[in-house]
Amino acid sequence: MHPITGPEEVPLFCRPPYVLNDEVADDLAAGRRRPERLWVALRDDRLVARVGWWGRAGEDAPFLLDIFDTEDVVVGEHLLRTAMASAAPARPHYLRTVTAEWRTDPATTRCVAALERTGAWLLAERVRFEWRPGTPVPPSSGRLVFRSVRDTGEILDLMTRALDGTLDAHSLDDLTRLPPRAAATRHFDDELARFHSPRSWWRVATLPGGEPVGFITPGRNDYNAVIGYPAVLPEHRGNGYINDLLAEATRILAAQGVPRIRAATDLDNTPMAAAFTRAGYLDVERTIVMAWSK
Repeated sequence: MHPITGPEEVPLFCRPPYVLNDEVADDLAAGRRRPERLWVALRDDRLVARVGWWGRAGEDAPFLLDIFDTEDVVVGEHLLRTAMASAAPARPHYLRTVTAEWRTDPATTRCVAALERTGAWLLAERVRFEWRPGTPVPPSSGRLVFRSVRDTGEILDLMTRALDGTLDAHSLDDLTRLPPRAAATRHFDDELARFHSPRSWWRVATLPGGEPVGFITPGRNDYNAVIGYPAVLPEHRGNGYINDLLAEATRILAAQGVPRIRAATDLDNTPMAAAFTRAGYLDVERTIVMAWSK
């Protein structure tokens, strides 16, 4: 067991098929991955397990464990424990792209079992959606007025209010340890503040009289155009305003000529999933998220 030595060992690391393999070399070159965070376990010359972390360029700690494959649960556990001690002692969340039938897929269930043996637990199963050019964008209903977000303070205030009654598993987990404002700030710092797109795309939705109803933060991350954070404030839920928010964000991103728009929500958040479907987004895959107790 050892980390790879550099770009020349990327083909070795990428022997097991996985959707992220094509990004590993570019991520290494961009500093989002580092050789010391990409570990392999070999039996003779055969790769029997691998584990890899993704992080933001220039930051010391990795942000996600997003590559893990193993032919054997015990070997996988041993590799995880060894690599985590060196590369990621803080244990960021594990994320894996899967199909809807992942519980019957041996390759995935082996990984889950190995992770559970290190103390991880299933935090969420998420549905990943995709909008593609040519898909009709729902027209405005005319019920709401959209304006740009004034400043960081305003979006944090709205994010804090939206946490009341949230169905998002990540937010619910954060709220077990943090007050709402701190949980909102963490989400902002970890995701929204990192977008490679102007904040002028973000929108606050209001009633004609100016009362905020919700907000949405379309943007670009390191790889795709994304919906970001869609939310209706608690006192306005149940009126279908999420449809107006998604339509507005989709129009903003579609106007940029993007090849796709990505979005995701927890499987248990059925109202949000239904809203994406109504807006013309396709259910393309699932992700599972596992966490270690903080």
